[in-house]
Amino acid sequence: MSLAPPPVARLAPSPTGRLHLGHARSFLLAWWHARARGGRVLLRLEDLDRARLRPGASETCRRDLEWLGLDWDGAPLSQSDDPRPYAQALERLLAAGQAYACACSRAEIERALSAPHAGEGELRYPGTCRTRGLADGAPPGLPLAVRLRVPEGPLALEDGFVGAFRCDVQAEVGDFLLARRDGFVAYQLAVVVDDARQGVSEVLRGDDLLPSAARQWHLQTALGLPHPRWFHVPLVLDAEGARLAKRRGDLALEELRAGGTDPRAVVAWAARSAGQACGERVRAAELVATFDLARVPRAPVRLMPDELARLARAR
Repeated sequence: MSLAPPPVARLAPSPTGRLHLGHARSFLLAWWHARARGGRVLLRLEDLDRARLRPGASETCRRDLEWLGLDWDGAPLSQSDDPRPYAQALERLLAAGQAYACACSRAEIERALSAPHAGEGELRYPGTCRTRGLADGAPPGLPLAVRLRVPEGPLALEDGFVGAFRCDVQAEVGDFLLARRDGFVAYQLAVVVDDARQGVSEVLRGDDLLPSAARQWHLQTALGLPHPRWFHVPLVLDAEGARLAKRRGDLALEELRAGGTDPRAVVAWAARSAGQACGERVRAAELVATFDLARVPRAPVRLMPDELARLARAR
């Protein structure tokens, strides 16, 4: 009987804002889940969105993770260091007819859909450029995006935490972007290419990204790449039930770190919120041997003001 190889997981912060306590919990869970089974953990800095990058944020992310007691195997990967793997993937998809050039602006998509909620969330692309053949005869200087040809019909997937779920990507968002009109690679393509080239075999992240798993599955299939195993855990919410925001200073790990908060208190809060037995202060490495993902509650975590105040005062 052959044993499954140890997992390869990744921590993938985006340096577009300060990491907060919700990020801390997700990264700790991903790290514990991999390390508890003898797995490797890689660090990837998802820094392709130049318009939203904060100066020095990549280094701040690394310091925040180290402050929590997390480590990783090998040198970190910064997406912006080498754009060639993404360009090569786009070329393969376009050559195979699995992707196509698109000249539509958001305003044009809204008009095509007669969208009543323009500006709220993601619009479903109606397929306007699917048959235009723009890559062969685009007017000079016309900026083009690239979209994946998404097959119709629901996709049934299995998540290691959520269980079975279904998602119809074509019905929900249509042919989604792989590269924007300004030339920047879209998140979905970069993630798929990087998970494959780094040998990532499992991804643990917040359940707000569950729809992305289906999009990435379609893209991995189109590129002939393996599918990692996904684990989507509930988010940390504020007292009003809203997602935590990067702009809130009192939630930022950088602020807690600068204010002298004991990182062991943050680690212990994350562990207790995830159903793991521990005291008021604990180092991340001390929980590796006992971590069990099955104990993580299925409901979102509410971070109440008194809990946040206690963490800020922990010295």
